[in-house]
Amino acid sequence: MAAISSISVSPIPKTLSPTRTRQFPATTTFVYPNPYSLSISSTRSPKTRATDSSSGIVGQDLHRGADESIGVDTLKRFIDINLGYWNGYFYQFDYLGNLTQKVSTKLAVSSYGEDELSTLIQTLYIKQPPSSTSVSGHDDELEWAEYKIKETNLFTVDKYQQIGFFPDERAFALRYQTAGMLETVLRQGVLGEDDTEEESPKNLKLPSRRPSIVCENCLYSQEMDLRARAFHIMDPKGMVDMLGIFLEERGNGEFFPPSIDVSKDKASRIAPFLGKWKGHSLTKRSGVYGATIAEADTVSSLEIDGNNELVQDMSTTSRSGEGDIICTKVHWRGELSGNLAKFEGGFQMSLLPGGIYMGYPSDIAKSVAESKSFHLEFCWLESAGKRQRLVRTYDMEGLAVSSTYFYETRLPL
Repeated sequence: MAAISSISVSPIPKTLSPTRTRQFPATTTFVYPNPYSLSISSTRSPKTRATDSSSGIVGQDLHRGADESIGVDTLKRFIDINLGYWNGYFYQFDYLGNLTQKVSTKLAVSSYGEDELSTLIQTLYIKQPPSSTSVSGHDDELEWAEYKIKETNLFTVDKYQQIGFFPDERAFALRYQTAGMLETVLRQGVLGEDDTEEESPKNLKLPSRRPSIVCENCLYSQEMDLRARAFHIMDPKGMVDMLGIFLEERGNGEFFPPSIDVSKDKASRIAPFLGKWKGHSLTKRSGVYGATIAEADTVSSLEIDGNNELVQDMSTTSRSGEGDIICTKVHWRGELSGNLAKFEGGFQMSLLPGGIYMGYPSDIAKSVAESKSFHLEFCWLESAGKRQRLVRTYDMEGLAVSSTYFYETRLPL
């Protein structure tokens, strides 16, 4: 995760070399410029074809740009939306939705080069906890650990991260091979310089050094220059190791970071997601799969029935390259236990504060053993009645094959 700095786009941990701890620069100038065995029914018009479960959830292939892979223009747009100076926090949760750590972070992003040599440079700063050797009277001089993140270029973003990028919607998904950077964030932000590795804070949990999957899904605010980056970290056995959220706001050096108020929504985190939602989805295949595109109109609903069970219905309507209308429906039933929603077929959602949920299989290893594809989902309800979702779909071998962006509004009752 070299990544889990999320921040970055680089997967190789050993390239993240920590430098000395130092005071953060006061001023810096930047230029801004289906996965499971579900109950599925497909309806066809006279010219319509049936679909499989996995494609039914994310929409149908329109066969546009079948030979397209991420190109220079796409890389430039990806660099542009990342450029700047980001202030925020990293939040660590367990799969039950319990907050275990909160760490202050800053991210400085710039670039160099042109055309196919365009390169993204990122430096992550992690606020240090108070040191036992700190001098009284210098509390205003915050200490930050600095980390250089591996550069991102045309090759790394396409091959290593297998990016799914939606430039107009300002969203992207990335694939990582290590959780090394997350460990860095936690150690530096929670344990700090005085870490002897003999004692750790009660709730501190470091990620597995050999996770099966580390996935970043990033959604940008529709209202402010703000973004949320969600990390699914799966352990070597395919179970949830931990969930992470970077909530960051772009600024000119002022430090007024956004934060999640954990105290407000402990009572019912499911409530904001209940009701009927209507929207549109856009799917892009990973570069190694040809970067084809699919679109669909979507309708979904989530309710709690009289038996206190969760009932979720999803439908998509799309048009194939031959003009066929394809309708796919999915019906799930499940149960809610605290802040964990479990659905039949092995899919579950961890309900987090701040209008966020993260969805994932309860056991990825089982999906792979049964030759089933699976997906990881990030949903952000930034304001009442409007939400964005990003779904990263993996094949039966655990390779990222596509990413799907949803924008949905809740229908009146």
